[in-house]
Amino acid sequence: MKTLIQRNIPTYLVALLVIVSINFVLPRMMPGDPLMAIYGEEALVAMTPELKAFLLRSFALDRPLWQQFLVYLGQTFQGNLGFSYYHSAPTFEVILGRLPWTLLLVGTALILSTGLGVILGIESGWRRGRSLDRTILSGLMALSGFPDFFLAMVLLLVFGVFLKLLPLSGSLTPYSGLSGFALALDVLRHLILPVSALTLGHVAGNYLLTRSTMVTVIKEPFVRVARAKGLPDRIVQYRHAGRNALLPVVTRTGIWLGRIVTGTLFVEVIFAYPGLGSLTYQALLTRDYAVLQGVLLLVAVLVLVANFCADLACARMDPRIQHAY
Repeated sequence: MKTLIQRNIPTYLVALLVIVSINFVLPRMMPGDPLMAIYGEEALVAMTPELKAFLLRSFALDRPLWQQFLVYLGQTFQGNLGFSYYHSAPTFEVILGRLPWTLLLVGTALILSTGLGVILGIESGWRRGRSLDRTILSGLMALSGFPDFFLAMVLLLVFGVFLKLLPLSGSLTPYSGLSGFALALDVLRHLILPVSALTLGHVAGNYLLTRSTMVTVIKEPFVRVARAKGLPDRIVQYRHAGRNALLPVVTRTGIWLGRIVTGTLFVEVIFAYPGLGSLTYQALLTRDYAVLQGVLLLVAVLVLVANFCADLACARMDPRIQHAY
């Protein structure tokens, strides 16, 4: 495990440096003043000369390009992502205020979609060709054809508008004055619909991957040996075959985290959920480029961290991976 970490860390550090460099170069490749590329022409028109001079000094735009890059690196790793003109606050504070809601939404949807996909995939692959396998396969294949935002709109109309069972928008009831368990229950009620949309949109991928891997694994010699020992089918199914079928799912989860975050953008806008998706949409409308850069950088870092954790998890589950390095 230690060798694996030592070999992987430089790769991820290089990837992080490339991402940060791209985030630095893109605004400076746009025509015109770099400050206009970062904040937009409308912001500069309404910006006071004092604030403009302050931002020029903050971004070191009056220095050579290599000095600007060094200053940008130092500020980025200190958590200084610039100043949001629209919110009149540092970009890091604006993002930090929305991040917990997105982590709650994405984390819950990721756990549910992965857990359901793995369980259904193991059960379906173990019973390949039977009625249960055909039913689950047909249902999830049909479900996979609908994008996240379409499922979100259907759930919103059915459970929010027609049945009036769940809230239509937001993350909690405004001015409710709730606290403790009542507040947690209110947050949960607002979370059900967006989490359901993301879970239904991504459970099929985990299911199909687990099922196809399970069909291959149950033909391996170690599964036949476990059966020959007289172990119960449930033990063979989950502890022996199912565990080995998890490896590609764990790898896929780290890679697909970026796609889940992208789907969160549309789901949060539909449900007016106050996370990074709604913040990104608002920044697009107001051309708040500092916030856009900050969100994209944060999402890229989260994807890198998720992939690194997936590598460690795969090595933990299958020790043979450690010896491959």
